[in-house]
Amino acid sequence: MTRIALGIEYDGTEYVGWQRQNSGVGVQQRLEEAIATVANEDVKVICAGRTDTGVHAVGQVAHFDSNVDRSMRGWLLGINSNLPDDINVTFATSVDSEFHARFSAESRTYHYLILNRLVRSSLFRRRAWWIHEQLDEDSMHLAAQHLLGEQAAAAFRAAGCHASTPIRDINGISVERSDFWLRLSVTANAFLQHMVRNIVGTLVCVGTGEQKVEWVKEILASRDRTASGVAAPPHGLTFMSVRYPDGTDVPPANADSPVIKVYDSRL
Repeated sequence: MTRIALGIEYDGTEYVGWQRQNSGVGVQQRLEEAIATVANEDVKVICAGRTDTGVHAVGQVAHFDSNVDRSMRGWLLGINSNLPDDINVTFATSVDSEFHARFSAESRTYHYLILNRLVRSSLFRRRAWWIHEQLDEDSMHLAAQHLLGEQAAAAFRAAGCHASTPIRDINGISVERSDFWLRLSVTANAFLQHMVRNIVGTLVCVGTGEQKVEWVKEILASRDRTASGVAAPPHGLTFMSVRYPDGTDVPPANADSPVIKVYDSRL
């Protein structure tokens, strides 16, 4: 039995999120179908982090087990030839049987993109949240720093979130601007359902001047979801990367993603 780790990028617009669902099509379903075609057997794929409906990914990681003998190049090209155009595998690599895409991960990073100008964009309508009102990125960045560290993030979890604990450790969060683009980047050990989108919606209230910087600290202490801002729309959110312990070699050292470089070049 061989365990194989995959890097995956996808446009989440047409999917009900990562997870296979009874209603609608998840990215997981399409990926498992593609792998099964190559392996000639059913497989179950486990990912590093489940994304919601409409959320994208350029650095998702998943693993599966197979008894089939294939080269990594064979897996990569074979799976991609059976995937729709909006899902793509970026690398395939053999890993130790102890590797687990979800439980071995030390942290995940998401980016949220906002287009902040008077005129909307047709080209980025599925990639960024358009806000025409001027935003103060410096105030948003300062407010976001209240979220650093290991804290109860109950005020930023979805009502239907089933996580056993709201405690999450955010070890990096920033808001940056380049011309009309604002990007929130956040790295944590794990995320609650809708957590990043709820954080973004809250920070936008600070950016417009509707709320003060200290408001975020008050929301966090309240542990009350109704006290924070509305959830930002999903299409501005992208799952960027996963960090694994040193020596894991996932992603492989030669897995240099041009997609991530193009995405990051906007800021």
